[in-house]
Amino acid sequence: MTTIELRVKPGSKTPGLSIEGGAYVLRVRGRAVDGAANADCLRALADILGVPKRRVTLSSGSRSRIKRFSIDACDQDAAERRLLEVAEKT
Repeated sequence: MTTIELRVKPGSKTPGLSIEGGAYVLRVRGRAVDGAANADCLRALADILGVPKRRVTLSSGSRSRIKRFSIDACDQDAAERRLLEVAEKT
């Protein structure tokens, strides 16, 4: 099981992933209302890692900007490499 911690910026005009202050920052369009931002985070993270959405779960931080996700279908090192690769492109 892979664990990824992200800082989330809901309500962003331009969604994407970046590294700020040594932490991954995921910008999503969904507002922090009725779980819209959390749903966008799950979708975005699944897309970035190339895994089905059902394999990504929010394990902590549902009401916080710092969120921890568990991914069932990929290796920790491979996930970190992919996040870094995508963050550097943005």
